Amino acid sequence: MKRQLAKRLTQIIIVLLGISFMSFLLVYLAPGDPVRAMFAVSGNIPSEEVMAEIREEMGLNRPFLMQYASWLKNCLQGDFGISYSQGKPVAQMLASRVWPTLYLAFLSLAMMVVMAVPTGVISALYQNRPIDYVMRSGTFLGISMPNFWVGLLLLYLIGVKLKLLPVVAVGMGFKKMILPAFTLAFAMAGKYARQVRAAILEEMNQDYVSGALARGLSESTVLWRHVIPNAMLPLLTMLGLSLGSLLGGTAVVEVIFSYPALGSLAIAAIIAMDYPLIQGYILWVALIYMLVNLAVDISYSFLDPRLRKGV
Repeated sequence: MKRQLAKRLTQIIIVLLGISFMSFLLVYLAPGDPVRAMFAVSGNIPSEEVMAEIREEMGLNRPFLMQYASWLKNCLQGDFGISYSQGKPVAQMLASRVWPTLYLAFLSLAMMVVMAVPTGVISALYQNRPIDYVMRSGTFLGISMPNFWVGLLLLYLIGVKLKLLPVVAVGMGFKKMILPAFTLAFAMAGKYARQVRAAILEEMNQDYVSGALARGLSESTVLWRHVIPNAMLPLLTMLGLSLGSLLGGTAVVEVIFSYPALGSLAIAAIIAMDYPLIQGYILWVALIYMLVNLAVDISYSFLDPRLRKGV
């Protein structure tokens, strides 16, 4: 276990180095002048001589590899540079958006689980019956509707027409997070409900289920103690990917509801050509994805005894 964990951590470091190099290279090759973009935010463009001096001070005239090595060294010390558009440390700006992103991500996942698991279980138990057709139609609708369309519908119907919840999610608060969280959960619920249904149907056709029923165990006991726990294991990987995506920020939904999380920060950085902030965001998303996947792999060994025994 320790050897496997060390191997995965080594892979994470190598991948992060590769992503950092590619992100820095793409930003380096991007059209536009970062110094000019930095001053364009305030609307005061200095002379070419002044901008040339600033480029020299920032090291932008040095060769690419020297710039990358200097940037990487600072990143390893927790310094991702200064935002061009806001003049604040990038690490501080990313950290300020972490908690809102965490709240939104876990609330969305909780809503999704509440909607998807019962729907998938009931649909599997009543396979090819009217309730199954109704639920499968609902999941198809959830998968088909894009997040931005669901968000706009909720914004108009619940926020504007019915005035039940705030239209703008500026600041923290449970009521302000319900609409953006439900928007994210709705599409995920459709996909996960179908996966839960398929996994339960597959488990119910296994030999151990027939054996347990033949030994006199009730259908409810077999279902809740064996079928559902075994069916949930393959969904952990999907859940990890969804969590990584949510923690990386869901830009469209955040912009629609003016929610101050990482996705909206990334959109603002791209519009302002804020290269240090873009690079810091890319590294954050990459790190989150790999750590979440690592956590999912580790959880498998605890949840499935066969993996601990090397079966």
